[in-house]
Amino acid sequence: MKGKSLKSAFWERNKALFVVALIAEMIMQGMNILLSYFLQVVTDIAAGIDGSGSLKTVAIEVGAMFITMGVVGTIAAKTKLKFITKGVKQYKSRLFEGITMKGISAFRGENTSKYTSALTNDIAVIEENYVASNFDIVTQIFIFIGALTLMFYSNWVLSLVALGMVLLPVIASVCTGNALVGLEKKVSEKNEGFLGLITEVLEGFSVIKSFKAEDTIKKMVDKSNAELEKAKRVRGTRRYIVSLIGGGAHFAAQIGVFIVGALLCLNGKGITPGMLFMFVNLMNFVIQPVAQLPGIFAKKKAAYALIQKMEETIAVDDEADTRTEGCTINEGIKLNNLSFGYEEGNNVINGLSYEFEKGKSYAVVGASGCGKSTMFQLMLAGMDNYSGQIMYDNNELKSISPESLYETVSTIQQNVFVFNASIRDNITMFKDFPKEEVDRVIKLSGLEELIEKKGEDYLCGENGNGLSGGEKQRISIARALLRNSKLLLVDEATAALDAETSNKVINAILKLKDMTRIVITHDLDEASLKQYDSIITLKNGRIVENGNFDKLINDKGYFYSLFTVAS
Repeated sequence: MKGKSLKSAFWERNKALFVVALIAEMIMQGMNILLSYFLQVVTDIAAGIDGSGSLKTVAIEVGAMFITMGVVGTIAAKTKLKFITKGVKQYKSRLFEGITMKGISAFRGENTSKYTSALTNDIAVIEENYVASNFDIVTQIFIFIGALTLMFYSNWVLSLVALGMVLLPVIASVCTGNALVGLEKKVSEKNEGFLGLITEVLEGFSVIKSFKAEDTIKKMVDKSNAELEKAKRVRGTRRYIVSLIGGGAHFAAQIGVFIVGALLCLNGKGITPGMLFMFVNLMNFVIQPVAQLPGIFAKKKAAYALIQKMEETIAVDDEADTRTEGCTINEGIKLNNLSFGYEEGNNVINGLSYEFEKGKSYAVVGASGCGKSTMFQLMLAGMDNYSGQIMYDNNELKSISPESLYETVSTIQQNVFVFNASIRDNITMFKDFPKEEVDRVIKLSGLEELIEKKGEDYLCGENGNGLSGGEKQRISIARALLRNSKLLLVDEATAALDAETSNKVINAILKLKDMTRIVITHDLDEASLKQYDSIITLKNGRIVENGNFDKLINDKGYFYSLFTVAS
């Protein structure tokens, strides 16, 4: 998304609609101003002022104007809505594109609820206060200038009085409105926090129930909810103050002009009764922009701050552009003196060296916290602040493009993400593949029984709640096979499965050919472990043993201790 700003998304292939809608809006507002002129003419005719014209002529002109307003108003409404909906759609599309371009490591350190908030709560604010306000700003300025032009044409003295009346409240409103920027951002941040907490609560619902922590969690949610509503209340109060100042300006200016105009009329200073009524009516078109524009500008500025916030959040590090090498596994993968720590001076991986040969299967075992999952994340470019080397054939991982890496490597994790779509779409990830290829991976992954029972078009439910854990894992295997991945990383994929289902999934993985398979497992089942070409035993971020099952058992080392305890 380099070179494309979120702000520009509203305008791409959308400028013509904006121009048409804006012209139609301005014609509508121009006719509204003309109504004030017709009010003067009708009043002067009724008052018997000479040269005021014919009431019949005025009636015909006003009737023609109303018909025109109906046609132009319809065009304005349709084109304006089309511009807004198209712009917002393009904005959301570009925002989501930016999110998908972020690397795995970026998401690991972020609260993803900010994206949920940006695509739901924030978008409503942006649509109303940033996109739609483009019309409001231009039309308000237009009616202000149009009304003043007609007023000065009629009587410049009274026009100067009107301008003087509204000048001071304008300055006060602008100064007050600036505070909305920070308040709008604060509401957005509180929204993110509340959404994040709700997401965590729903995902951990079973844990909450098992520990009977409902009351504690409710207090946490209530506190976050109260903070959100307080922020919204403070923002609403400030909005009211800004609006109140504008309303005060409206009332004072209108009354002031009416009194001065009445004095000029009584003293024969060129003001007719009709002109006085026209001025009072035109004051609405002068005061309305004065009262509303400061608030509109403040809201627009606050909404733009939300866009800028997301612009910064989805910004992709330019260093990623330097990673251009392709990822191949014609020979294998080498870890050379690899070290890494989440905190400085506290390494999780310590000088780890190993060579994974092409097409072989490896089990990675060890106690919790020994660095198994961290090693996987490093191999997936999840973090790049490691020392040592991760070599895919002759290319160091830091020089390999993320796109090429993800094309070569597939992962299966304990929590498999399944869309609420058909089994076939979940296997193909909504891409087109030859039926023969899909049928092949269905067979190899052991999904034939499920397909025969439910069919390829069976909807899996939200996050796959219509499937068992084993069935979801098999879908993961099928995805990897369909992509012809050269490396399969399996991280505790069977941890939540029963023994029988776990064995079936592992057996399906181990039967795969022409693919390097590295499996983190907590299940030290003898029958399964004997099928691996090598077992790697980690302890404190180091490889303390490796070899096939029989060798490690005979050595009676650390692996033997783990296996004995598990048995």
